[in-house]
Amino acid sequence: QVQLVESGGGLVQAGGSLRLSCAASGRTFSSYTMGWFRQAPGKEREFVARISWIGRSVSYADCAKGRFTVSRDNAKNTMYLQMNGLKPEDTAIYYCAADLKYFGPRPDEYTYWGQGTQVTVSS
Repeated sequence: QVQLVESGGGLVQAGGSLRLSCAASGRTFSSYTMGWFRQAPGKEREFVARISWIGRSVSYADCAKGRFTVSRDNAKNTMYLQMNGLKPEDTAIYYCAADLKYFGPRPDEYTYWGQGTQVTVSS
C-alpha cells in the first residue's frame, strides 16, 4: 500500500505559479504510476497529468499542456506538478493518485488517492 499527501496549494492571482507536491509513504514508490487530477465545485474529477514509474513517460490533459509540468523524484518519494500561467478556471481541489498497474487518464482506475489540496486562482 501507499499513502499520499498533497501540499502546495493556495491562493494565487491569474498568471501566477504554484508547485504542488505529492509525498508518498512506503519504500516502493517507484513501482507506482502516478497521476494528478482536479475537481472543481459541481464538476466531475478530471485528469490533469500522469507520469510513469521512473518518469520517462508523461502525458497531459489539453487544459494542462504548455502550462503544467509533472515530474517525480523517486529518491524522495515525491511527485510534483509545476503550474504556470494559472487561470481562474484552474481553481479546483487537486488530487494525486497512484496505481501499480494502470497508466491512463481514468480516475476510477487509480487505487490510491491523497486528500487533495485547494488551488484558487483569482482574476
